[in-house]
Amino acid sequence: MSTPFAAARTRIKICGLTREQDVDAAVAAGADAIGFVLYGPSPRCISPERARVLAGRLPPFVTPVLLFVNEVASKIIATCEEIPGALVQFHGEELAADCDRVGRPYIRAARIPHGAAAAGFDLVKYAAQYPNAQAILLDAHVEGYGGGGKAFDWSLLPPSVDAHLVLSGGLNAANVSDGIAQLRPRCKTLAVDVSSGVEIAKGIKSAEKINRFVAAVRAADQQLAGATHVPVSAA
Repeated sequence: MSTPFAAARTRIKICGLTREQDVDAAVAAGADAIGFVLYGPSPRCISPERARVLAGRLPPFVTPVLLFVNEVASKIIATCEEIPGALVQFHGEELAADCDRVGRPYIRAARIPHGAAAAGFDLVKYAAQYPNAQAILLDAHVEGYGGGGKAFDWSLLPPSVDAHLVLSGGLNAANVSDGIAQLRPRCKTLAVDVSSGVEIAKGIKSAEKINRFVAAVRAADQQLAGATHVPVSAA
């Protein structure tokens, strides 16, 4: 099966962590990134000081991601100075200039409408508006800014997007393999981002659910690798 982009391992971000044991469980399960929400109205919000403490538990090569919504640049910069190596996730109405002003590597969230309206969202154009973003995160458009546990219709996204994508919104161990199968052939690389799908309460994660989610992602990767493998004929 030919695809416009090469297959690669799906990276995993566990978002909305608030407790030490959940950070440790996510790291032990093999997460590539850990997300901390610094948006006051969110039930998963933690303070910058708390984010620094939790991020301090991360080993090398596991990236802390700091989620902000329409925050002033000075506060983002000050928080990032306390957490070396952090990636910033912009999840509000920020323009490219707002994101670039912070001077840190960042992910830009795109809020995808529900139902047939998703087909009218120009993801290719949106990605082009943020040329300095390390990736575009796809989340369902819900009241507020994310964290609603709602999925959108992945099949309505463009067949090819020249960007790194992060699939989010309503993911869990039962549906993430389908999301990976649909999205990874369409982009440069794909990551997945889960929050409510591995929770027992808002901001309280389940180690068992985290492990099941990571296992489902790895199984999807193996299935895709098998589907795209072309055997070499014997001489």
